[in-house]
Amino acid sequence: YCILFLVLYLVIIYSDYTGYPFPTAPPVDPFAKIRVDDCGKTKGCFRYGKPGCNAETCDYFLSYRRIGADVEFELSADTDGWVAVGFSSDKKMGGDDVMACVHDDNGRVRIQHFYNVGQWAKEIQRNPARDEEGVFENNRVTCRFKRPVYVPREETIVDLHLSWYYLFAWGPAIQGSITRHDIDSPPVSERVVSIYKYEDIFMPSAAYQTFSSPFCLLLIVALTFYLLMGTP
Repeated sequence: YCILFLVLYLVIIYSDYTGYPFPTAPPVDPFAKIRVDDCGKTKGCFRYGKPGCNAETCDYFLSYRRIGADVEFELSADTDGWVAVGFSSDKKMGGDDVMACVHDDNGRVRIQHFYNVGQWAKEIQRNPARDEEGVFENNRVTCRFKRPVYVPREETIVDLHLSWYYLFAWGPAIQGSITRHDIDSPPVSERVVSIYKYEDIFMPSAAYQTFSSPFCLLLIVALTFYLLMGTP
């Protein structure tokens, strides 16, 4: 009986190894691409860069939308370091609540919380972000996260049901630590932003601002007219 039991046991074990492989961990869901056709409809968007750019081609992109008691943010920028949004009572850096997506040396994108002390960003351990996800590909940092609309009164975390100026910034990182932003004067929203109002706002980058200004367009028209009519 013992021999028969041992044979049956070996047959069962062998069949388990050959016919029924060990289960593998479920695959990680790929990062869902940011949809820009929803901008101005079911979410608000800011685009900075070339006219007509999207979340994969803008120098900087941000979207926001309300989901229950949370606000979902999506950020993307042409950088291998970090991309961030700051919530400010004015258009200047200093005293701002900042959420940043940082690409570290292990290839991960982590969502971190900062507070601007003057021109310096101090990391805050209390991080209101949840449902975090991020990816670094095609030399871009892209991320998505949620944070509560209402929070207990605290200096470093603002209530998003109030309207704030949005500060947009991105730049390099060294060993997962953010460094100075890429441009000297990062873009800022023209007016305070309400999470209850969805708009699709485009801001031309410096390379396109010159040719989009009314004065420059008037000058081009005048020169063209002069060349066509000739000198008297």
